[in-house]
Amino acid sequence: MKKMILLFSILFWNALSADAQATLMHSPEGFDVLRSGVPHGKIDTISYPSKTVGVNRKALIYTPPGYTRKIKYPVLYLLHGIGGDEKEWLNGGSPQVILDNLYSEKKIQPMIVVLPNGRAMKDDRATGNVFDSVKVQAFATFEKDLLRDLIPFIEKKYPVYTDREHRAVAGLSMEGGQSLNFGLGNLDTFAWVGGFSSAPNTKAPEALVPDPKKTSAQLKLLWISCGVDDGLISFSQRTHDYLEEHAVSHIFYTEPGAHDFKVWKNDLYMFSQFLFKPVDASVFPKYNMLGSATASNVRSAKFPRVLPDHRVIFRIKAPEAQKVQIDLGRKYDMVKGQDGFWEVTTDPQGEGFHYYSLVIDGVAVADPSSESYYGMSRMASGIEIPVQGEAYYAIRDVPHGDIRLKRYYSTVMNGWRNLYIYTPPGYDANANQKYPVLYILHGGGEDERGWATQGKTDLILDNLIAEKKATPMLVVMLDGNTGTPGFGEQFLRTFEAELKQSVIPFVEKNYRADTGAQNRALAGLSLGGLQTLYAGIYNPGLFSHLGVFSSGWLPNQKSISDRQYEFMRSNAAAINDKVKLWIAMGGKEDIAYENCQAMLRRLDELNIRYTYHEYPGGHTWPVWRNNLYMFAPLLFK
Repeated sequence: MKKMILLFSILFWNALSADAQATLMHSPEGFDVLRSGVPHGKIDTISYPSKTVGVNRKALIYTPPGYTRKIKYPVLYLLHGIGGDEKEWLNGGSPQVILDNLYSEKKIQPMIVVLPNGRAMKDDRATGNVFDSVKVQAFATFEKDLLRDLIPFIEKKYPVYTDREHRAVAGLSMEGGQSLNFGLGNLDTFAWVGGFSSAPNTKAPEALVPDPKKTSAQLKLLWISCGVDDGLISFSQRTHDYLEEHAVSHIFYTEPGAHDFKVWKNDLYMFSQFLFKPVDASVFPKYNMLGSATASNVRSAKFPRVLPDHRVIFRIKAPEAQKVQIDLGRKYDMVKGQDGFWEVTTDPQGEGFHYYSLVIDGVAVADPSSESYYGMSRMASGIEIPVQGEAYYAIRDVPHGDIRLKRYYSTVMNGWRNLYIYTPPGYDANANQKYPVLYILHGGGEDERGWATQGKTDLILDNLIAEKKATPMLVVMLDGNTGTPGFGEQFLRTFEAELKQSVIPFVEKNYRADTGAQNRALAGLSLGGLQTLYAGIYNPGLFSHLGVFSSGWLPNQKSISDRQYEFMRSNAAAINDKVKLWIAMGGKEDIAYENCQAMLRRLDELNIRYTYHEYPGGHTWPVWRNNLYMFAPLLFK
């Protein structure tokens, strides 16, 4: 563990920018060592009457150096874990030493710190089975004890401010969860809230912060921290993800370490320096040593991790390997530690989804810590770099449809093939309702899994339908690979035949699909866009809408495109009358941009009507997700 923490620290500090180096990200050596020659505060035991429990209860109280009753102080209520009591912080964390040293360096405001016993029951000692349901329930009861008994007692007996702006609550583990529960549930009482390594008792984010705007307006600071090797980090991560999605200002501080006082002492050191003074929320994103585990990690995998500036930390154990790299478009050499783990921190990455591979002694393989996706014509790893404001494919509390895997026999291919089909919410319950169908195609090197996994089709449609922005529809995600070499006209003809003779008949026979061109749409990205152009334009009576994403005829397909343009010239009126053509690109950085612009010029010459849309991001899945989000509401109106 010591070696791992040291390696984390070296990688982190070496990677910091000059600006970030000015911000202290971790407690320095000696921060928790008793110093001579500095003023010291005082720790006392107090007893207060608890009407909630029906007995007098004990707590510890720290008064700062130079404490006097002539001035008023703010108060931090600092809570312990499930196996501790009011003395846990004193015995394991030496909070008085940490705070005394900070005072001597003029880094914190004078404050009183109250260390209560969060086990609100008559026998509140940490004995026997601390996980007994009665004892666990006592931690929830403590909310009432804290608000109705302890806080009034402190405010009566000590010279303290009595407004919320001068009250903070923080805790570790079990009481880290309760600090979030109590603090965010009582914004009229606390303006400063900290959860250190919060445990599973932490309420779901939607319950913690039901009104994000109100929470943002009232909180001075929301601090969420956890050691990166703590098995409970997922509870902090899910809260952070929700807060990010709903733009609630907070600090998500991940650090080297596990579930112990090395982490919690550092948390107190960092957290206390923010309290009871003006804060600049714009610096909050800097306070994240080891970033966030990505949404594309497999269950419980702590790496890869994305830092606030979108650099990515990769970590893999390969003790016998001689050379390990990360191939993320550019190859990064990883550094081997004494524990057999290889690590590297990349340059900042663009927002959205990226394929990547591990290269171990020259062999490209999928990262066992990441979900794998069929892309680049093989199974590869994928990583999601957070995209600000793109909540349209977030999992929301709305009715959800299904994605179903179906096998069908292709008379064109003379074999069994797979397709995925999205059925909208209520499909099974509404047995008499028929639905229009969008047939959607992947790009080169991918297959029918692309839109079902990388594309997040179901979430996009669920959210659009819930908002009544899109007509409930079936979405068929089919395999555009035909086994025909290259991307010539034979390849395109084979796909056209597969679509017309196998896929559409299968869907309309086995699902409640409305028939007729007015109830069919076809779309595709990149290579799938070319297939959409070929099958859609040559069959204007088959589809009412065509979506062409990041595509356009290639220069080496001139004979194919010339024949199609001549077809358009002869059938312009029918095409314009029967087909609505929607073309989208990922901006000038899209590798298909110039091909598309050349195609648009030809369409203009031929008087073929179309709608054009750009969304920056290049030739990537975030662009195509947005294309689907924009295209689907236009269909079947």
